[in-house]
Amino acid sequence: MATTTPLTPSDQRRKPPPLPADALWWALCAAAALGLAGCSSLGPHRVWGTAAGAGYLAAALLASRGRSPRTAGAVAVTGAVLLPLLWLLVVDRAQLEVRVVARSAGLLLAEGTPYLQRPVVPEDFNPYLPGMAVFGLPEAVAGPGPLTDPRLWMGAAFLGAFALALPAGSRSAPLRWIAACPLVALPLAVGGVDLPVAGLMCLGLALAGQGRAGAAGLALGAAAALKWTAWPAIPVALALLAAASRSAGRPADRGEGRRPADRAAARCALVALLTAAALVLPAALREPGAFRAHVVDFPLGLTDAVSSAASPLPGHLLATHVPGGRTLALLLLGVSALLIALSLLLRPPATTAEAAARLALGLLLAIAFMPASRFGYLVHPLVLAVWAALRETPGRTSLLRVRKQVSR
Repeated sequence: MATTTPLTPSDQRRKPPPLPADALWWALCAAAALGLAGCSSLGPHRVWGTAAGAGYLAAALLASRGRSPRTAGAVAVTGAVLLPLLWLLVVDRAQLEVRVVARSAGLLLAEGTPYLQRPVVPEDFNPYLPGMAVFGLPEAVAGPGPLTDPRLWMGAAFLGAFALALPAGSRSAPLRWIAACPLVALPLAVGGVDLPVAGLMCLGLALAGQGRAGAAGLALGAAAALKWTAWPAIPVALALLAAASRSAGRPADRGEGRRPADRAAARCALVALLTAAALVLPAALREPGAFRAHVVDFPLGLTDAVSSAASPLPGHLLATHVPGGRTLALLLLGVSALLIALSLLLRPPATTAEAAARLALGLLLAIAFMPASRFGYLVHPLVLAVWAALRETPGRTSLLRVRKQVSR
């Protein structure tokens, strides 16, 4: 006999907040895009800002005249994503990280490691984990071209994972809005390694919320093989699985030995770690020194070359202007991680929305206190927060766990 348990009845009654899609929202987006076009020293960013500003202004005009949010959103996506992306592909311009990913894939195929042995200048460093090189393989195999550009594959991975993480039947509007949001539209057009990580984290939490521990571990392990920022999602997903399984299965599972909560969390952790290890360890063990220099020392500011991630966030300001500030920033980073870990133990998230909110808070604190950080990293908590608000759809029952019991 199959039994099902609703995730949280109160969540089913709570209507997700509507996404902003009126004229004021698009006007604010236009101001942000045009501001970036006017002050950025990066060519791809200026191209994006000009095209996106025009698209957002057109969307604001349509919204002010009573056109549907769908029409205004489509115009915004066209101006903020499609037009600048096509133009930058034609003229072969991209953010530096796109070229880093393409180079890492070529090195991986040629030398078995995506990392240069003797990096000197910041452009030589590849601060991403080996799995990120996957997005550069089309270009490494088939040569440079509009269809092999890594940003296309990173954007497709993000949109696909984010769509799968949403409830079926209510995906088009959230996808249109998230793609048009400036923090997402910019990396979709100029190149953004954080997007596939954010999408896979949402997908992993969604699968964990459905009780699909193995599938959740696979998604989270793939994300963990791309960037260090994905690793906090694993303990959050484990806490969600453990808390939800205990509340659903405690009475029926007495006397069966190991609790189902422990089994689900252990299965998710094992699959995640094995997936990440399979994608990371071969390259890391081939050249351990290069691996450490690129993905540990460089992001922490421990190399002679200084990372270009230098947005004026608290951690960077401390490391730059306060004696011993780097140590203080790292201490604050560690304290933040400890507090989030304690919250998972003392009050684990009961729903996917709570789990996403907890993860978003943890990543926001990490971004704030990292010595080398940039505003673009905020795409992680933004995507998680939007997804948390949209995850539960009225009238749709989310199943936390399906347990099959065979009567003897």
